[in-house]
Amino acid sequence: MRIMQVVKTLVSTNRVADMGHKPLLVVQEKAGGPVQIAVDAIGCIPGDWVMVVGSSAAREAAGSKSYPSDLTIIGIIDQWTPS
Repeated sequence: MRIMQVVKTLVSTNRVADMGHKPLLVVQEKAGGPVQIAVDAIGCIPGDWVMVVGSSAAREAAGSKSYPSDLTIIGIIDQWTPS
């Protein structure tokens, strides 16, 4: 598990059918760091600090072992002060 911050929504109209309509979000670990794309399994907004999982845990958290996800948001952090 990692802690990341939601930067913005990613709009993608062309997707593999298995992805359905789950939202995609741009996330990053720290300001100015590299960005990644995560599946939003819970309903986040830009600015939220979130917990994410990767690999096979990301696919299961998104809803299925066959789901094509490498990073999935599994929780919103209520209070977090990055160091």
